[in-house]
Amino acid sequence: MIRNPFHLVEFSPWPLTGSMGALFLTAGSAGWFHGESNLVCSLGMILILLTMLQWWRDIVREATFQGHHTIKVSTGLRWGMILFIVSEVCFFFAFFWAYFHSSLAPTPELGSCWPPIGVNPLNPFQVPLLNTAVLLASGVTVTWAHHSLMEGNRTSGFQGLLITVILGVYFTFLQAGEYYEAPFTISDGAYGSTFFVATGFHGLHVLIGSTFLFICLLRIWLYHFSTGHHFGFEAAAWYWHFVDVVWLFLYISIYWWGS
Repeated sequence: MIRNPFHLVEFSPWPLTGSMGALFLTAGSAGWFHGESNLVCSLGMILILLTMLQWWRDIVREATFQGHHTIKVSTGLRWGMILFIVSEVCFFFAFFWAYFHSSLAPTPELGSCWPPIGVNPLNPFQVPLLNTAVLLASGVTVTWAHHSLMEGNRTSGFQGLLITVILGVYFTFLQAGEYYEAPFTISDGAYGSTFFVATGFHGLHVLIGSTFLFICLLRIWLYHFSTGHHFGFEAAAWYWHFVDVVWLFLYISIYWWGS
């Protein structure tokens, strides 16, 4: 029997359960927004969380204990992560396009000015600037953790990643407070909708990235990573750096220039 360097995955129920969870979450959220029960939405969220737990468990087993992630497989995973981040760039590009489409040439419906009359933008040198410092610091700490892993210093890598996760949670806390105290809402015309959609989706990516890094933190604790085999952490670090860069563009264009 000729062995090949590729990993042919076994049949798995998780793509199906994940799709069903996404369907329930989307349909349930739409109904919840219109005053219906949040039961379907909650069911979808629970199903997605369970799918994530089981699917990640299977991938960790394949990579760490079964040795399926060969050099060829790791190369494919790297390209997959790169293409995924490229798709995320396109995703956020659409939001920046919508923002600049309205702000560079405000129509008479917007009052021919930006921000529109009646909208008081947030001060970019208060919480937004603090959030910028928090994310930049988290980029430094995740790089510290990465280099520590490559050098075989597990303790230092764990400390750096722990600080990164704490900073990610702190960013989410600050943004939630900012949303709560904002003097405008998502229904306040083009400014409100573009602001909350762009920054809100970025906040969602921070939550996803923080979860990603927290899973890597647990894997460091359980000795799953070695100096030459830690792509799971590398993928999380790439994703986190992408989140950092997107925030810099958001801060410069929406918070600072847009105010």
